[in-house]
Amino acid sequence: MSLHARRRRRNAATVTPLAALCTTAAVLVLPSPAAAHPFGDPQTVSIAPDEQRNDVVRVRWRVGGPDDLTLLGVSLGLLPADRVLLDGAVDYRATDPAVIASSEQFPAYLLKQITVADGARPCLGSVAPLRALARIGATIDYTCPGPVGSVTVAVRMLTDLNPAYRAMATGPGGQRAVYGSGEETHDWSLTSRAPAAGSTSRGRSAAVQLAGVIAAVLLVAVGVPLVVRRVRRRRVLA
Repeated sequence: MSLHARRRRRNAATVTPLAALCTTAAVLVLPSPAAAHPFGDPQTVSIAPDEQRNDVVRVRWRVGGPDDLTLLGVSLGLLPADRVLLDGAVDYRATDPAVIASSEQFPAYLLKQITVADGARPCLGSVAPLRALARIGATIDYTCPGPVGSVTVAVRMLTDLNPAYRAMATGPGGQRAVYGSGEETHDWSLTSRAPAAGSTSRGRSAAVQLAGVIAAVLLVAVGVPLVVRRVRRRRVLA
């Protein structure tokens, strides 16, 4: 075999494993359909007691980004699969929220992924009519077996698509929680009260007074050296 032929065989043997390695790497880093979306605006959830019925808990869920609705619609079989591109980008269209809201699958998904319990007793959920889903969100009333003072609320929205999804939740009296994979449940007090207006005013007044003191100290710290320098300059000129 000639020297030239041996070199071509050696180069081919080197390139073939390298090409296979590059192909494998490309497959490994190819994002899944939900890969690019959990890191945008988070979902939001609010928990509140019903003002008229002491056995009802109202939960409102709102999606973080409208493309997350499209992704969910594809997952539920409501939108064509090709709306999620190979690179993970989502082809969102303004009609997607209405398609999802008018389906039977989405309310069932809500009731499966968001649950409320009074101790060991589950509360029965009912989804309110869905209007402007992307902008307003969805509201669910959960009727418990009896009057409730505290409940356990579980939120698993979208974490079945990607565990990186998070939901920022708020409750009565300024309560807050973050839902996510591994942190799916949280206990909420429905009788918590927000701080009284008087205490808030006093807090603001104290903050204003503190700011005034700090400003005065800074003024003295800056002003005294200037006065000293001016006095020294006058003495030198004299």
